[in-house]
Amino acid sequence: MENHFKRITSKEALDELIARSNKEPVALFKHSTTCPISASAYREMEDIPGEIALIEVQRARSLSIEIGEQTGIAHESPQVIILRNGKAVWHASHWKVTAQAVEQAMSENA
Repeated sequence: MENHFKRITSKEALDELIARSNKEPVALFKHSTTCPISASAYREMEDIPGEIALIEVQRARSLSIEIGEQTGIAHESPQVIILRNGKAVWHASHWKVTAQAVEQAMSENA
């Protein structure tokens, strides 16, 4: 189900997602391609329906930093941040990244 992941690598793509969050919740998933905990979180995120913005931290370090600056949420990996109305309304990292938790956060912030 990897097709629901949309890799983002630029500030422009992030800006588009922030703008979209004014219409619907947006999930940002910071993923490390070398971390076993992140691999587990990736498998959890595969079970979530709908588009997930994927930031591979090794390939988009500056974007990861930009997300932290714009949301006020310190970088962690793995990490999910839910945006609504241009603001971060929920976030989780490491073992707290579960499909159930993210789906609940998305529905609560719809």
